[in-house]
Amino acid sequence: MSKTVDYYFSPMSPWTYLGHERFAQMAKKYGATVGVKPVDYGRIFPLSGGLPLAKRAPQRQKYRLVELERWRKHLGLPLTLQPKFFPYDTGLATLLIIAARRQGEQAAMRLAGAILRRCWAEEQNMADETALAAAARGAGLDARALFAAANKADIRADYEAFTDEAIARDVFGAPTYVYDGELFWGQDRLDFLERALAR
Repeated sequence: MSKTVDYYFSPMSPWTYLGHERFAQMAKKYGATVGVKPVDYGRIFPLSGGLPLAKRAPQRQKYRLVELERWRKHLGLPLTLQPKFFPYDTGLATLLIIAARRQGEQAAMRLAGAILRRCWAEEQNMADETALAAAARGAGLDARALFAAANKADIRADYEAFTDEAIARDVFGAPTYVYDGELFWGQDRLDFLERALAR
């Protein structure tokens, strides 16, 4: 039986960055197809009780940094706790990832990984077109073609549709993995997702 995991995320989420490559390897190990679906958490949060980072209580903001440090050490991944260009406008990055899907889900996964890494490990401004073009080329993609596609109405329609779908499926945070109708929220739930894929 074929296995598909729908992957709802923001290209600005540090938690998505921390789990991205592990999730990609997990999907490969179990022969699972990934449905790459970046979504608009600006629409999702008001419906699910979520708050943008700047509006969260100071205690929560402080503890978030503690957890990021723990996971950085645990996973041995490079991660800047407070990168220079965070938060950033994810609109263009998201549209480019969706445009990359037209070349296959693996292309979208590579581009998403490149954008996440450049934000969190390299402190680049991923709202900047030059930085995004470099990320695309680094992922083995034609940057010019992606930028041209990102401006098309059908790509924007996909972005809206993915967000509508996430809302309908009760997605509220990033990243969220949905497999066989079951939600797994957060990269710290990847062990549970792996158990489900191994069944």
